[in-house]
Amino acid sequence: MKNKVLLYYSKKELISLIEVYSKEWLAMDGVWFQSVEKEFGIDKAMEHNKNIWKQFTVIEAKNIKRRLDLPENSGIDGLCGDGHGLEKALKLRIYANINADEIIIENNVLIYRTLECRVQSARKRKGIRFHPCKDVGIVEYTEFAKIIDERFTCEVISCYPDITDSTCSCSWKFLLHE
Repeated sequence: MKNKVLLYYSKKELISLIEVYSKEWLAMDGVWFQSVEKEFGIDKAMEHNKNIWKQFTVIEAKNIKRRLDLPENSGIDGLCGDGHGLEKALKLRIYANINADEIIIENNVLIYRTLECRVQSARKRKGIRFHPCKDVGIVEYTEFAKIIDERFTCEVISCYPDITDSTCSCSWKFLLHE
């Protein structure tokens, strides 16, 4: 362990620190995006955002997969229904520390819903138009799921600018092809 001061933190303090670090990570993501958006426009910012997320989501998924010691093709809730497949991997993403979400599983389908999105809430609070995250989300969630289990396909159910479900910020369908 490189930062030995963490050894003296309580569990509650460490959880709080994880939330703070997650918010800071998201702030950095938003700051670079808004800088590119301001100078080059939304289309150029979205192009870079898609490229960055295509790479970052793979790094994040591989790290989570390694931490959970997931075997190849572990499925939705693990090989033995132990909650260690895509379901648990999604719960360990950095976003899970700062967004309210829910997961619904029915047979070979997992629905992932972000109930409250910190990005969209911040943009609304600042009077900035909503982030058009659908195209980036398709890349992000598809790549993430394929690292966890290559048999997954991902479809958008609802995501800005194409909101079809007003009860959440976005919703994604993961289908496991066995």
